Amino acid sequence: MKYLLIFCILGISGSCESQIVSTKPAPQPKSIPFSDTLTKTIHVFVALCDNKYQGIVPVPARIGNGQDPDNNLYWGCAFGIRTYFKNSKEWKLIKSQKSKEVRLERLVFKHVSKNYYLVADAWDGQFIEQCTQEFLQSCSGQIKDTLHVKDKVIGIDGNAVLVAYIGHDGLMDFQLSNTFENKDGKKRDCIVLACISKNYFAPFLKAAKANPLVWTTGLMCPEAYTLHDALTGYINKETQKQIQQRAALAYAKYQKCSVKAASNLLVTGW
Repeated sequence: MKYLLIFCILGISGSCESQIVSTKPAPQPKSIPFSDTLTKTIHVFVALCDNKYQGIVPVPARIGNGQDPDNNLYWGCAFGIRTYFKNSKEWKLIKSQKSKEVRLERLVFKHVSKNYYLVADAWDGQFIEQCTQEFLQSCSGQIKDTLHVKDKVIGIDGNAVLVAYIGHDGLMDFQLSNTFENKDGKKRDCIVLACISKNYFAPFLKAAKANPLVWTTGLMCPEAYTLHDALTGYINKETQKQIQQRAALAYAKYQKCSVKAASNLLVTGW
């Protein structure tokens, strides 16, 4: 079944090691902390827009190729995550890594004034089901990992303080067998920018004991400005309502709709 995708395109950003025997005692490895407790991480899962593998009304072929992050609507286009955050004055790109696997690119940003990192992963669009599943596993603490960034070890997946999903609402097209029950008693914040996400994601996020900062009640375009401005409020420790209002104002501005309409679309909490 095809679902309407509403969007606004203003531009495209377009071996083996030899063994050495020594009589000297081996040096003891330095202990590495699990993670820097003063550093917080936001982990963003982006399911690239994909005409072929997702149940959407097709967008122009150049921006709807889920195997081409550079030109993808949700990643390389002017309002895609990579381009928009690289152009932001609030974030600085410190690491990028491309791959030919399921995750086609990973970016690590550092906030310019606060001790926050943002890790964004571009998922091959044909693996949207796996992307959705790992997002929910992270929300529930079922999967956790760390990432080495220079001299720090930062938490990702379930070790992030906020987990976000960006893309088509694949739960319209497939069913997940995992119930995503919370595994560690921690409540993680989450943002879900996908069509009608409150309806489709609610059962899973309740089981995960996640806290929905921003999600949606209708059809929407999950471009980067909504996430970006919501994170500005989050990092500044604003209330959930203030965070939601920042998201709505950004959406209204770029989608040229009323603030009231955007506020009804982008909601917070249960």
